[in-house]
Amino acid sequence: MALRIVYMGTPDFAVGPLAALIEAGHRVCCVYSQPPRPSGRGHKVTPSPVHAFAEARGIEVRTPRRLRAAEDQAAFAALKADVAVVAAYGLILPKPILDAPKFGCINIHASLLPRWRGAAPIQHAILAGDAASGVTVMQMDEGLDTGAMLLKDQVAITGETTATSLHDALAKMGSRLIVEAMAELEAGTLVATPQPESGVTYAAKLSRDDGRLDWRRPADALERQVRALTPWPGTWFLHGDTVLKVSAAETVAEAGGQPGAVIDDALTIACGQAGLRLLRVQRPGKAPMAAADLLRGYALPSGTVLPLPD
Repeated sequence: MALRIVYMGTPDFAVGPLAALIEAGHRVCCVYSQPPRPSGRGHKVTPSPVHAFAEARGIEVRTPRRLRAAEDQAAFAALKADVAVVAAYGLILPKPILDAPKFGCINIHASLLPRWRGAAPIQHAILAGDAASGVTVMQMDEGLDTGAMLLKDQVAITGETTATSLHDALAKMGSRLIVEAMAELEAGTLVATPQPESGVTYAAKLSRDDGRLDWRRPADALERQVRALTPWPGTWFLHGDTVLKVSAAETVAEAGGQPGAVIDDALTIACGQAGLRLLRVQRPGKAPMAAADLLRGYALPSGTVLPLPD
């Protein structure tokens, strides 16, 4: 028996689970997504990845800016869904929405709850040096990612893990887990486990300022920052008035010197502990390039001291 599902999601992360639910034979009767927004150099108004995917498959798409109006809540309830599946939707769901489907709203969250509740769990797991991340499928309530856990799986975070690679792994994991959760929901075997009260952390929304490299910090923390915040919001530093973006780096254990000092001709920067060798750098208006290629056309010699954030 197929479930009648309302799907609520917006970015690339949420496309795979939607496709998996359709492939599993469930009836996705409507998709909710964030409204189309300007994007790209031309600022063309573009539907979200989930919106475009659903529309291409002939599924009705709704893009309300909020869900607090009585008419929006009535329209949602009128869909008479068995369950709503939510993945990186981007809107807070008020209680009338949470309560409307027969089995409520089930969320695909990209962390091992209760660690990293909130907006940017993938990036924060890498920033913090966590050994693992994962996906928690949870029953939604009115709190911020506080609902009971239904299914969970994990993947290791290594020194090679980037925000992009972890995003892709967790999107694939979420696609598998949500299909398993729907099968157990149909069979009546889905078990809800309350989240523990200990171990709660919050993954705050990121801004461009979070990407600035502070050379007073240990090099290994800055290397994680590069892996965690590429491509968004990006990691960067100032050289004079020029903003230089860094998309790959490695630690150099034996490096020392004043934090912010360029200590060799391979673009190694002294940090609070050890040094950070920049591997891929981007000048304004240019494509990212290897550090050696950058230095052939841009002067950043050994002995330069880069400014520190205030």
